[in-house]
Amino acid sequence: MARAAIEDFLAALAVDRGAAANTLAAYRRDLEGATGIIGPLEDATRESLTRLAQAWTDLAPASVARKASALRQFFGYLEDEGLRRDNPSAALPRPVKRRGLPKVLDHSEIAALFAQAEAEAEQGKPAALRLLAMVELLYGSGLRATELVALPLASVPRDAPFLTIIGKGGKERLVPMGTRARAALSRWLTVRDENSKWLFPSRGRHLTRVRLYQMIKGLAERAGIPPAKVSPHVLRHAFATHLLEGGADLRTLQSLLGHADIATTQIYTHVEAAKLVALVNERHPLAHRRGLHMPQGADSSPEC
Repeated sequence: MARAAIEDFLAALAVDRGAAANTLAAYRRDLEGATGIIGPLEDATRESLTRLAQAWTDLAPASVARKASALRQFFGYLEDEGLRRDNPSAALPRPVKRRGLPKVLDHSEIAALFAQAEAEAEQGKPAALRLLAMVELLYGSGLRATELVALPLASVPRDAPFLTIIGKGGKERLVPMGTRARAALSRWLTVRDENSKWLFPSRGRHLTRVRLYQMIKGLAERAGIPPAKVSPHVLRHAFATHLLEGGADLRTLQSLLGHADIATTQIYTHVEAAKLVALVNERHPLAHRRGLHMPQGADSSPEC
């Protein structure tokens, strides 16, 4: 019965919320993992959930929060469906997640990465042309890795400078393509397998995320950039950060990135904050007046 309840819950997520395949797979792993530790979740008690918290001790707070969230939703589903009279999820841990700043490549690193990709594409080999097109879309349009590899050929219009993207939760959005990305895509389309429905086909299906990561890290290494610094998601972060530096507003950025909540987009305001500090230091009318410099040895800490 335990497996049937999990399957029914996942089916409800897919129908009611339009949860994507990757989301459903993550929920399945978390629920089946918990079952492996404490047994059937339908019979779980607050005491058994405490054992779960102990088993998760060595995990990162973000991982614990994700697993606990999956279980809370599952127990809520059981209660709503009348499969349980109580909800023991109050015993689950609530770790405080600290959202770190995204890794971002600076402009010189982006230039080096693209110089390498363009040099390799000059040889005209299909693999190099494909890689250049993918890098252009990751950095030029801010696509997620999953969105990029699963692009159907039909998402690329012949005349309009937009891609039609199916993002998280099955939500559709239009993403603009710059001139560079369109040129790189045109070169790739002349050599790709015409019999595939995917924009980036591989062995009868589309390219995998794992393979994409490997290709991007290989390109970084050849460009003289530490591979640990570069991934498809880092290029997406660079797209967002550099747009914000250029004057884009958060609402526009939210739309381009496909974020459901603008709070997710606000992580990029660390760049805007740095710009504001520099602006005050450079442009404030008192910044360059004589006699306002702090003498050496003086306490520069502000009074509270």
